[in-house]
Amino acid sequence: MIDVADLRRSYTQGGLEESDLTEHPIDLFEKWLKQAIDSQIYDPNGVVVSTVDENNQPYSRMVLLKDYDRENLIFYTNLGSRKAQHIKNNPKVCLLFPWYMLERQVMFIGEAVRQSTVQDLKYFHSRPRGSQIGAWASNQSHLISARGILESKFLEMKEKFKNGEIPLPSFWGGYKVKFNKVEFWQGRENRLHDRFIYELKDNVWQKPVRLAP
Repeated sequence: MIDVADLRRSYTQGGLEESDLTEHPIDLFEKWLKQAIDSQIYDPNGVVVSTVDENNQPYSRMVLLKDYDRENLIFYTNLGSRKAQHIKNNPKVCLLFPWYMLERQVMFIGEAVRQSTVQDLKYFHSRPRGSQIGAWASNQSHLISARGILESKFLEMKEKFKNGEIPLPSFWGGYKVKFNKVEFWQGRENRLHDRFIYELKDNVWQKPVRLAP
């Protein structure tokens, strides 16, 4: 077994003070997202999506944030995937942006709902052609006996759609996560991290409160 007990580092890059907070959480998120992009860290829009199955077993996986507004975060997936089945039975989800290199995390809590087919179609055709074909080739979360099956399916779909626009799969689309809680975490020395949480009540964002680390 690898000894992980002494794997640690000090967090010294900055802090989060009340004066840094914004009235609406998305404004602070947007500021941090821009800083993550500017810092050139890998996948600054990578977000861990956590769902719960019918036995209350949590599952987490990384997806990419592809749009957002002042009420929703948007990601795309195969509608037959495990996460999609979980959401169908229980729309409550948690999204976590783990910006380790910046010693920051942002967590969004809310409910996921399907967005319109028009929005799906617009985004789908903005994707690279290979990604569009990949959506057709993969029966996400289902068992396959070998990688060769996946690659063969990709080549089959590539040949099928070689002469024209690739249609939107009926089994692929986006989810809007309407968030009602947002927590910002900034690492600090001696594990005295800064944590602030926003909460939406009666459609009004309450003043964020500090949490002990």
